[in-house]
Amino acid sequence: MHVGLMDIEQLGFIFDLDGVIVDTARHHYLAWKALAAKFGFDLTPEFNERLKGVDRMNSLQIILRAASIQMNEEDKINLATEKNVYYLKSIEHLNQTDILPGVLDFILETKNLNIPIALGSASKNALHILEKLQLLDYFTAIVDGNQVKESKPDPEVFLLGSELISIQPNHCIVFEDSVKGIQAAQRAHMHTVGIGSLKDIGLADLVIPDFLSTKPMDIVQWFNLNKQLTNTSF
Repeated sequence: MHVGLMDIEQLGFIFDLDGVIVDTARHHYLAWKALAAKFGFDLTPEFNERLKGVDRMNSLQIILRAASIQMNEEDKINLATEKNVYYLKSIEHLNQTDILPGVLDFILETKNLNIPIALGSASKNALHILEKLQLLDYFTAIVDGNQVKESKPDPEVFLLGSELISIQPNHCIVFEDSVKGIQAAQRAHMHTVGIGSLKDIGLADLVIPDFLSTKPMDIVQWFNLNKQLTNTSF
C-alpha cells in the first residue's frame, strides 16, 4: 500500500532516460545486435526486451549466457566497450528534435511548478545524451550507471535520486517504460507511472501512452485521488 502524497511542494519526479525522454532503445538494440553477431548469436527484438533497464555489463552477461559463451572479465569489459563504441557512433547526430513527443513541454511545466526533477538511468552515457538533447539544465540531479553498483530492478538508482533532490522516496513519482524499472521504483516505495501500454507495463500504478495529452498536474491529482489504485490507464 502506498503512503499518501503530500502537498506539491513535497513532491519529486524521477525520469528514466531510454524510452521515456528519448528513444535510444533502438540504438542500444542495433549496437547489441551487431556485437552479438560477431559470435554468431542472433539478437532478436523479442530477446532485446530482456535488456531494457539493465546496465551494460549485466546486459552482456544475459547475452553471453543465452549464447552459451563463457569468457574472462577482461574480455567481457572489452566487448562491453566495443558495444559502447557502436552505440556512440549510432547516436552521434542526436539532438533536441529527438526528444519524444510531449516530453519537453511536460518537463518545462514541471519546472514551473517547482517540482524537482531527477534522472534515474542505467545508462553510463546519460550526461552525454542530455547534453545533445539540450536538457541538462532542467534536472536538479542526475543519477546514471556511473554512480550506482546495482542495476534495476534494484532500487539503488531511484533511492539515490530521491536523496539528491531531498525528497522522501514515498513522495517521488517515477516515470519508466520497463518492467525492471517499475519494479525498482516500487522496491524504493515510490509511486510509478508506466510509459507505454497497459499490456506491457501494467504493474505500474498508472500507465500513460506518452506525454502528449498529460500534464504534470494531471499526474499529481491522479495520485492524490487514487493513490491506492493500480493497473489503471489514462
